[in-house]
Amino acid sequence: MVCYVNNSAHEATENQPLAELLTALGQAQTRGLAVAVNDTVVPRAEWASHAVQPHDRILLIRATQGG
Repeated sequence: MVCYVNNSAHEATENQPLAELLTALGQAQTRGLAVAVNDTVVPRAEWASHAVQPHDRILLIRATQGG
């Protein structure tokens, strides 16, 4: 199935946990990472139980330092 991560198409398995998708993308251990699925923030504690659905729009946001 296809989902969209930061507007780029990615293949994922049906009902793949968000945590597994992030691991496949090399982002699971990234500090300061926030994830929104279809414009709703998914808390880190729910990444393992949140199932990715076909055509989900996943936005990865990284906190940065500076001013």
